[in-house]
Amino acid sequence: MRFSRLRDEVNAIEKASKPMKPLTLQSGVRRKLFYGVIAIFFLGLLTPVHSQTPAQQAQSQEMTTTTSDAADTEQAPKLPNDQLDSLVAPIALYPDPLLAQTLAASTYPLEIIQLQQWMGRNKNLKDKALAEAVAKQPWDPSIQGLVEFPDVVQRMTDNIQWTSDLGNAFLAQQSDVMAAVQRMRAKAQGTGNLKTSAQTTVQTETVPSGNQVITIQPTNSDVVYVPSYDPTVVYGAAPPAYPYYPYTYPG
Repeated sequence: MRFSRLRDEVNAIEKASKPMKPLTLQSGVRRKLFYGVIAIFFLGLLTPVHSQTPAQQAQSQEMTTTTSDAADTEQAPKLPNDQLDSLVAPIALYPDPLLAQTLAASTYPLEIIQLQQWMGRNKNLKDKALAEAVAKQPWDPSIQGLVEFPDVVQRMTDNIQWTSDLGNAFLAQQSDVMAAVQRMRAKAQGTGNLKTSAQTTVQTETVPSGNQVITIQPTNSDVVYVPSYDPTVVYGAAPPAYPYYPYTYPG
């Protein structure tokens, strides 16, 4: 399966992590977003924070165990919720369009590194010329679209093991990853660190199932701010068994 191949691709290029410094939530770089090449997974973002009761979860797990023994032998073990929460913590507060693009791009860690190298060789390209040049590269559209977000590209390459782990999880457990995003947003909202600002609009919406979800949209649809933050500050302490992933920020 493709997600099992990703780790092999990045083992040879994994970098040592630098200590993460705490940053304020809304510090970040203002960049335009290529909406035309984003793979929007907004329906996935509407996964409820609490979609099942504990009894329902237990019943679902029992049914899966008793009816899918053969399939289970072919699949990697699923990551538990606490581990997924720590995995998505660095990006859960990204505006929805950028979050969707980052999740899709994380499934191509080798191409992210190639993009960073390509950007280093083409620093003279700007605006339309940059968009046209990157469109000619044989990369997934989610990778091409990150060319306008050099800070995000650098974060993902500086933390390539985290990027690979995120991509693996997204490929294998997409709905679980989206649910983890909702849990972390709820935590940030509960601590007062996620609210509408001049840069982003935060809303709690009710989906057809009756559950509520938290959405984050750019206040100006043509401009996206990339938030930088210390997960411990905005969410609170991580579960002891699954500390937040080492995640360095540029600078």
